[in-house]
Amino acid sequence: MGLMAEDVTIGFIGYGNMAQGVAQGLVDQGVVDGGRIVACAVHPDKLRESTARIGARALANAEEVVAAADVVVVAVKPTVVASAIDGVESALSDPDRMVVSIVSGWRLDDYRKVLGADAHVQCAIPNTPIAVGQGVLIAETANTLTDAQSGLFERLFSPVALIERVDSDHLDVATVLAGCAPAFAEMFLEALADGGVEFGLPRATSYRLAAKMMEGTGALHIATGQHPGAMKDAVCSPGGTTIRGVSALEKAGFRGAIISAVEAIQG
Repeated sequence: MGLMAEDVTIGFIGYGNMAQGVAQGLVDQGVVDGGRIVACAVHPDKLRESTARIGARALANAEEVVAAADVVVVAVKPTVVASAIDGVESALSDPDRMVVSIVSGWRLDDYRKVLGADAHVQCAIPNTPIAVGQGVLIAETANTLTDAQSGLFERLFSPVALIERVDSDHLDVATVLAGCAPAFAEMFLEALADGGVEFGLPRATSYRLAAKMMEGTGALHIATGQHPGAMKDAVCSPGGTTIRGVSALEKAGFRGAIISAVEAIQG
């Protein structure tokens, strides 16, 4: 069966915003206790402050993190991965250790060049809602985890995120949809709330209504698998108010603007 999730020590090499979000989600959703999370980063003062929020331990360097951890999460900027794991390559290749990379642009093949063929690696990209247990984790289909490690990966991260496995060629566009698009969604949320404020709703009320509507609509699609077009049609009565709003969005190029945003990042 392998290790239970609650018995695992998770070590972060790099502890920026995304790493902190992952750790926060794991602790708040009861997957692991904060004391079973260790981390290192280039700014010790900030590290001590951020780890203290969840009861995690700040360590001095990558060597200490790897020595303490069963699962090592590489969470540094893409340009410094090689230097961040310099000196711990052999330890990361230990057959009993699992490496999870949340570094954008790094694939299994990249880690094989640095760590060798024996390391057990899963590359995955989370998005920010993972901090509240509502995330998406884009996982590269190609990986070198054992069956037991794959099971552990699922037990650790499925409570905080939808794990969507994507082939290597489509990781980038999947990351746009799940990782970049929260910014688009927040722009929509803000604009929708502005519309409510224009007609007298308090801003805090407008934000709550817009945010919960977005959350619920996504949850309804996930639960039912219903086509988004059919969900839209169900709200649009002939000659009604909603279809007038949909028509205005179409005339303003709403769909085309969203597709163009994805193309701009991909291009």
